[in-house]
Amino acid sequence: MNLIPEGPEPLIRVSDLQVRFGAHAAPTLKGISFELRRGECLALVGESGSGKSVTSRTLAGLTGANALIQASRLEFAGQDLRRFDERAWRRIRGAQIGFVMQDALGSLDPLRPVGKEIAEPLELHSPLDRAQRQARVLELLRAVGVPEPELRARQYPFQLSGGLRQRALIASAIACNPRLLIADEPTTALDATVQAQVLDLLESLRGDSTAMLIVSHDLAVVSRLANRVAVMHNGVIVEQGSVEEVLHDPQHPYTQFLLRAGRAVHFRRPAPSPRPILSAVAPVRGEAPPLLQVDELSKAFKGPDGRLRRVVDGVSLQLRRGQTLGIVGESGSGKTTLTRMILGLETPDSGDIQLLGQLWLSLPDAQKRQLRRSIQVVFQDPLSSFDPRYSVQRVLFEALQVAGHPRRDWAHKAVELLGLVRLDAALLGRRPLELSGGQRQRVAIARALAAGPKILVCDEPVSALDVSVQAQILELLDDLKQRLGLACLFISHDLGVINHVSDAVLVMKDGRVVEAGPVREVFDHPQHPYTLALLDAIPHLESGRRTPFEFLKLAI
Repeated sequence: MNLIPEGPEPLIRVSDLQVRFGAHAAPTLKGISFELRRGECLALVGESGSGKSVTSRTLAGLTGANALIQASRLEFAGQDLRRFDERAWRRIRGAQIGFVMQDALGSLDPLRPVGKEIAEPLELHSPLDRAQRQARVLELLRAVGVPEPELRARQYPFQLSGGLRQRALIASAIACNPRLLIADEPTTALDATVQAQVLDLLESLRGDSTAMLIVSHDLAVVSRLANRVAVMHNGVIVEQGSVEEVLHDPQHPYTQFLLRAGRAVHFRRPAPSPRPILSAVAPVRGEAPPLLQVDELSKAFKGPDGRLRRVVDGVSLQLRRGQTLGIVGESGSGKTTLTRMILGLETPDSGDIQLLGQLWLSLPDAQKRQLRRSIQVVFQDPLSSFDPRYSVQRVLFEALQVAGHPRRDWAHKAVELLGLVRLDAALLGRRPLELSGGQRQRVAIARALAAGPKILVCDEPVSALDVSVQAQILELLDDLKQRLGLACLFISHDLGVINHVSDAVLVMKDGRVVEAGPVREVFDHPQHPYTLALLDAIPHLESGRRTPFEFLKLAI
């Protein structure tokens, strides 16, 4: 196979790149080669640990001080990157090379407003004065789809949703119109409509003078953005070629495996037929009382401008044993605040929450602590929710202690919990950084199960995982629901995942439930324009011709 395309002079030349972390460590990258030309977009795809992110970070000088880099050629715009010191990297990073990292919260400075973060590359690399920089910041925030940019520019990262943080990070990366834009999972945290906006933006940036390197596990995103694809496995490029060649006629067994794991599932969406747009998931005659009932919940927050904004507005829902209720909506739709109120982490301004038949928020503290064991949460980023100094054993022991289990039972209970999530007891001695993303998420689920909950709240539990690992975690959650009789509240921006795991769905916009009901009924016969917009915005693998089907990404 010809790995080096023909055409204009490449912006990036990489030949036989090897990277290892420590003189005696095994190489992470094992001699990869590729070129990237202006106006071109190359996508790196592969599972966690394949070397995608190390490759992208090497091209931005961000591999770290302990990285040992060897290459026959490593060039950007004719410059030999092997000779660069940190001062040389600072001159081109931000100005000529923009980098969008996956972890927006970890990448943004928590001590300054996002507007100042976006303005920083303009201060360092542009002749704009202060007023011009401020105008450019607002222009960038609008371009990446941030609502109320004047307000958001004054907010700190912790005050923004995950999707808004990711958009702010993209705005910072493109501030100086770099010649090379490197984006590591740039749409992972974004809902379908905002993802579509960001993809439109990235497409518009790919002009004659700009090249892009995209790292993504979402093959639909790759199909939309990339000209060429390089498939990585264990530090080696196993297949490389045009999007059409690689995604529609894959030759390597590993590429075929990735496509099977991330294949698009299409179901026909008939013309909308009349049905009620429910405000809650309605009870069915003869069913047992709900484990969780939320009635007319509302919450408002005061912004930096002093205005009161209602972020949850009259939301009601019910959740029963063995049921999974999916909640979808854009960043800022109120999903996170609703979830925090259900978990007792925020106090609603009005409305009631009944947990196992008891008014959850008005209970005395001692009773509330006891009842809290019945509802546990699995977060999007388990690495951030673990103490990095703790071993897996200590993580589980702490959860078992909080749940009230006697110390003499901790050891065998920890092994049982790992067994429930299909992990070997040999992992008990490892720390979170020594685990893969899928293993960390399984440990997070095991920790949540330590209290013997009746309800599991899953907040974007698979959005940061590769498609094959997503499939494993979704299968695990379904198995646990069946075996333990759990009810699940599943928050996700990925409609394909919601379609796969949920019995019913709530669609939220601007703090309100605009549509609710059985998941197939809502997705097959959407009534609200916003639900239609969400479904229409889902990217799919381009196949050379359009079909009348709507595509939902689904890991199987």
